[in-house]
Amino acid sequence: MDDLARQTKSRWEALAAANVLYSRPLLNLDTESARQEVDPFGVMGDVRGQQVLCLASGGGQQSAALSLLGANVTVLDLSETQIERDRQALDHYGLNGTLLQGDMRDLSRFETSAFDLVWHAYSINFVPEAGVVFDQVRRVLRPGGLYRMQWSNPFLAGTDERYWSGDGYTLKHRYADSEIVDPDPYWDVHAEDGTHQRVAGPREFNHTLSTVINGLIGRSFALLGIWEAPRLAADSTPEPGTWEHYLTIAPPWLTLWARYQPA
Repeated sequence: MDDLARQTKSRWEALAAANVLYSRPLLNLDTESARQEVDPFGVMGDVRGQQVLCLASGGGQQSAALSLLGANVTVLDLSETQIERDRQALDHYGLNGTLLQGDMRDLSRFETSAFDLVWHAYSINFVPEAGVVFDQVRRVLRPGGLYRMQWSNPFLAGTDERYWSGDGYTLKHRYADSEIVDPDPYWDVHAEDGTHQRVAGPREFNHTLSTVINGLIGRSFALLGIWEAPRLAADSTPEPGTWEHYLTIAPPWLTLWARYQPA
């Protein structure tokens, strides 16, 4: 484990201990809500009996949903606390899974073509080189397998609702594959009981659209679709300078589905 992985792990242990939203196991799923959780765009298809890797995707959310849909799930995540949340969720539903601590940049423990689907949560922005991860995913996916990933909208790096100018949201970061240096590196964690904490988040790195799209195409992935998220209703009129208003102007995340189709 290198210095970056150690730091990222430490930050995620603290975020999970504070019960950040992404660390709360989903304990009220049925098959319909499970499908909505992992496949809202209707791309994934039937995963019953398939081997699925939840990559850097601990927290007891996607693992539970995919298992409820009949997949054989393996979770790989840096944070032991996040992995424990997966254990809690699977135990809640009486399901089993393989839960492993590890770095998304090193999938050497897995056999070649081991998985039918790699479901990659929002996490590739925590490593500086997306291509390193894409190489790992390509090796462990079987031909015809699916790769789902989500990453930060690269045009909006370092921008959020705090930067409302009275007329728009200020773009602050150079458009490049580089580290996003935020003067306020803390995440606001709002607990279910109404309490609030500020916890230092992990380092984040921007990955441009061309880096991601061309990087996948160059590795024999066929793009199935790309979606902006989240989206509010067209008639929504939130107050400027709020997170909800920011979402109507600038979707902060992009979700992509691709199929591995080697020549």
